[in-house]
Amino acid sequence: MLTEATAVVRGRPLRYLDPGGPGRPVLALHGHFGRARAFAGLAVALAPRHRIIALEQRGHGRSADSVADAGDFGRAAYVADAADFVEVLRLGPVPVVGHSAGGLTAFQLAAWQPELVSALVVEEGGAENRRPRVARPVLDVGDWPRRAPTLAGLRRLVEARGIPDAGYFLESAVERADGWGFLFDPDAMMASQRAAVGDWWADWLGSTCPALLVHGTASTVLPTPLATEMMDRRPGTVLRTFPGCGHWVHDDDPAGFARAVRAFLDALPAAAPTG
Repeated sequence: MLTEATAVVRGRPLRYLDPGGPGRPVLALHGHFGRARAFAGLAVALAPRHRIIALEQRGHGRSADSVADAGDFGRAAYVADAADFVEVLRLGPVPVVGHSAGGLTAFQLAAWQPELVSALVVEEGGAENRRPRVARPVLDVGDWPRRAPTLAGLRRLVEARGIPDAGYFLESAVERADGWGFLFDPDAMMASQRAAVGDWWADWLGSTCPALLVHGTASTVLPTPLATEMMDRRPGTVLRTFPGCGHWVHDDDPAGFARAVRAFLDALPAAAPTG
């Protein structure tokens, strides 16, 4: 069972989910607009051998208010949070699983502080996130509704803005006194997404720990040629493709995703080398 807890990370409280138990700790980092509970299914599937500890990152979920005064959603801030979290919980060196922008944070952490990361699982996190290789590196949420009378109404308003299925985003929806709204601030998410636009090849190639790259072939965020190039250019990287899956492989094929991650983690040495 996942338990919600709070860690003081760089002087600010950030929430995280932890099933506890004796399994090998694995840090999990969600993507933009996400929640720590995105990894709940993976945590159940991998227990008790592996203990998925999912950080709810700055600007997201129940951690959203803890950095409102800082207003820093740059790459260095996310990486520093992850590094401090690993050190506060005394996890390192630890395998890190990251989805999308969380994958970017994961491989930047491995490049910048390799002593903290023993292995990488990067789901749909690209070494390049800019046009023309990525058609839409930033999802414009600047005009998304702050409130709606009902959850169904919030869904309709979001889907009317060109989102075919708002289910992923509604994981961050809560009811407040003045209606339904998101835990994240749309302006903060715009700033965070813009900070993730760029060429990140140096960071992707900057570590040597084992890596699993997970890619959905129907993804509009990580093109298949880019995923293949990431595997080819970085030694020690295994590419696992999921035909028909989109950007959220862990949602589109949760069982297959869990099998791939479990096989990769099970193959790591008992004391995995740092990157």
